[in-house]
Amino acid sequence: MVRLGFIVGLIGLIGVLLSGGAAWRVYQQELAIDGIAFARTVDVHASLVQDRLTERELLARVASGLFRAPDAVKANMLQPLRSAIYAFKTDFVVAAWIARLKPSELAAAQRELANESFANPIIRDFDDQPLDLKAIDKPVNVVMDLEPRSPDTITIPGRALDGHSIVGPTLARAMAEGKPVASDPIPLLRRDGPVGIVLAAPVLQEGASQPAGFVSFSYELGPLMLANNDRSLFSVVLRNPQEPNSELVASEQGAVTARAIPEEHPVPSIVRTVTFGGRDWSLGYYARNNAVQRAQQTAAIVAAIGLAITGIICGLFGYVVYNNLRLSREIEVRIGFERRLTAVIDELNHRVKNILAVIQSIVTRTLRHGADIDVARDLLIGRIHAMSNVVTLLSESQWQGVKLRGLFESRSIPHADRIAVNGPDITVSARAAQSLSLLFFELASHSDEGLSLVGKHPHIVAHWEIAGEEPDSTFHFRWEEFNTSQATRRPDSDFGLILLDRVAPEALGGTAKRYFTDVSYVYELTAPMQTVVDMNERDRTEQISAPVRPVRS
Repeated sequence: MVRLGFIVGLIGLIGVLLSGGAAWRVYQQELAIDGIAFARTVDVHASLVQDRLTERELLARVASGLFRAPDAVKANMLQPLRSAIYAFKTDFVVAAWIARLKPSELAAAQRELANESFANPIIRDFDDQPLDLKAIDKPVNVVMDLEPRSPDTITIPGRALDGHSIVGPTLARAMAEGKPVASDPIPLLRRDGPVGIVLAAPVLQEGASQPAGFVSFSYELGPLMLANNDRSLFSVVLRNPQEPNSELVASEQGAVTARAIPEEHPVPSIVRTVTFGGRDWSLGYYARNNAVQRAQQTAAIVAAIGLAITGIICGLFGYVVYNNLRLSREIEVRIGFERRLTAVIDELNHRVKNILAVIQSIVTRTLRHGADIDVARDLLIGRIHAMSNVVTLLSESQWQGVKLRGLFESRSIPHADRIAVNGPDITVSARAAQSLSLLFFELASHSDEGLSLVGKHPHIVAHWEIAGEEPDSTFHFRWEEFNTSQATRRPDSDFGLILLDRVAPEALGGTAKRYFTDVSYVYELTAPMQTVVDMNERDRTEQISAPVRPVRS
């Protein structure tokens, strides 16, 4: 009996020890998993917020860059930009043209506002009090046009913003820094309106040192912060580093209110910093769930179960060991997956930024000052179509590369039916594909628009070959348009010359030349095969896209 009691007591002791150990293990794992999930969710949210802010700052830069020799007195300056600013599909509340008017221009500006049938065309301060135009001896910033024109906004044109406590300093800072600047949070449209931010971008005339005015966009803070919802793991607040004793919080309906931070107020679980309008903003994340309490409850349940089944402690021990191994593998897989996801997001951000930079360069070079708007429009649409097509081909191949022949078979290449393609069907890298797609479009789009000297459209031959042995093999590409001459072929645009002579050769690490023969126009490109194929890029893409597998123990 004593021996049996000893065995039972020993089994009970072992059961208590194992149950306590299992409870502690589960407690630690629950805390680790919750911490990883919470941190990952916060990182994704902060990344999305930063992307939204970057898109809106890019809109301000593009809008200010589209102005060419702006007339500060005109009251319809946004008319040619309406399609452009709405194409971004950003949720701005008001887009405004703020002219920097000299004292001698105020009377003319007032007449222009009256011609536009605004509700109150009189030049006045921000509090709607008329200004004495004769007493003004320095330039003032006056709202001359806005979008949308609605009953809530029609009364704003004509107001001078220099005296506004928030917008005035924002415009002064944008003028001093020469780039888009964000204001402090302010109510929009009216004193009790939604809380938002005004982003002002200076507009410079060519050769001028001072801006002719500003393009401004007003945004509500709720959508910018991706307002909270009842299923989120956290509640998010926005903190201005210049005001550490208050924070802005968005409700589930998207309404943003300010609240003071008392000394006993808990600090956010995680803080992330985003950049917008030349300023840093802090996003504070408060966890909705008490991870410690939940982990304690889970650990208590495990301990209770362990104590209740001490009679089968050996089976319980085996189960706990198995469960611990399974949980460990799940944590390893989850950590590996999240690292892989971070790498994929970083790679995607890198490629999107590269594409946006290329498109921005295309737009800037195509819509240069003095360009024929019809020709520029067709070239801009064609160039962007060529970029879109190559991105589609790369997406279909999971960015593993594109067949070179496929770039000619696409519908984005003009006169594709007159191009004779000859060469090995090699797969070029993503970077090379983007450069070659734009190169082929430029060459094809600038072949003659009418008939050549012999009464026929030029016959185009695109030929490429690979010379030499690896790893020193060389890629040779030759484009030749027969039945054409320097007199019949449309001259290359400024953008086309830069692309043909510098951008494409530098992107492929090679050289290029173009010339006319007695019967043809020739463009030749020579580059190392290592840069045309770029196996390092393909291996990196394959590594990122490979599935995550648990570690075998």
